[in-house]
Amino acid sequence: MLMLGTIATTFFAARLIESGWRKTGLGLGVLSSLAALLYFKYFNFAVDNLIHIADLIGADAETFMQAGKVALPIGISFYTFQCLSYVIDVHRGQTAANRSFIDYATYVALFPQLIAGPIVRYVDVRRQLAERHASLERAVTGASRFVIGLFKKTVVANSCAAVADPIFSAPVHELSTPLLWAGALAYSLQLYLDFSAYSDMAIGLGRILGFEFLENFNHPYAARGIKDFWRRWHISLSTWFRDCLYIPLGGNRASPARIVANLFIVFFATGLWHGASWSFVAWGLYHGCFLVLERGRFGDRIARASSPLVRLYTLLVVIVGWVLFRADDLSHAMAYLSGMAIPRLGDAATSSQLSWFLFDAHAITMLLLGVVLCMPLAQGLRSRLSPDASARASGQALRYSGLVLLLLLSLSYIAAGTYNPFIYFRF
Repeated sequence: MLMLGTIATTFFAARLIESGWRKTGLGLGVLSSLAALLYFKYFNFAVDNLIHIADLIGADAETFMQAGKVALPIGISFYTFQCLSYVIDVHRGQTAANRSFIDYATYVALFPQLIAGPIVRYVDVRRQLAERHASLERAVTGASRFVIGLFKKTVVANSCAAVADPIFSAPVHELSTPLLWAGALAYSLQLYLDFSAYSDMAIGLGRILGFEFLENFNHPYAARGIKDFWRRWHISLSTWFRDCLYIPLGGNRASPARIVANLFIVFFATGLWHGASWSFVAWGLYHGCFLVLERGRFGDRIARASSPLVRLYTLLVVIVGWVLFRADDLSHAMAYLSGMAIPRLGDAATSSQLSWFLFDAHAITMLLLGVVLCMPLAQGLRSRLSPDASARASGQALRYSGLVLLLLLSLSYIAAGTYNPFIYFRF
């Protein structure tokens, strides 16, 4: 009902904009969508912070404690941003308002990408809503993309999680520095493989249904600098914030001080979008700091530096940032990062217990495979596994055999594993 209400409100708001009530329609669409998102996603966060502030100043927090917990509706961040982009694009004149409520509701509720993205802009699929071209060839290529995504998630990402989760769950003071770095590296692989796998599956399902969604990742761990990283990571989200927040704030056309402020506003919002926690806000501002640095002389030095050094710098910054992203809270993140920065041995028993993956052939194989799948050469592997009508019969048979093998492996891991949802389901 909540999603249906958001769909109906933004559909009506877009029609108001086209009828000449531009400010009224824009205000209705934006404020109603944001109000729902703020309440359901950030109410608990606000109450917890008010209770903490009341405790600090010695005030009575009983009123705040009586506030009930609000459940987070699945997928609210993604469909809210789609509705917002639709209203904003209609207001800018980039697209006409859709006169069919069914077509618009189909766009928002399109199930392949509804729960965890990518964030599909209306302007990118408006023609496809009216004229889809479903075919056997598209269905086959879509199914192959889905199987590859399923394999990345169930076999590789979940195996990386089996290394990262115990490390992040253990008391930080008991862990050695190498073990802390191993946890951060494993989580970096898990996060990329998990989210890019969902994007692969969404793009594949969309293609089966006759829709072509834009790519959401472009080998972000091969980026040259943090600015380049955000051109490659979660492209649909970074593009949304650029078009719907950064540019309206003035973008690069403002004064240098204003540009810096705009970047911090955008990455504060980016961090908060990912979750109602100060650790997510810190992660967003952390990336904002490096983007500001790269706009100055530091960015010029990066441009002149050798490619391996720049990529190493980028990976180091990103991996350290993922600790903020993964940690339970800021204090956990600071303790974890401190252990990574200051060499220590930790508790021998705990470190020995959690270092099993160093001698486990399966874990090492999966971590190495995860590294390979993060590299640009993985694109060539995916192309080889994607059936092509012009290929020879022998080549087609080999591709189909490979896909069937990946599917069987994925199903065996699902059958043997436990409940392990996609990471971005909680956003």
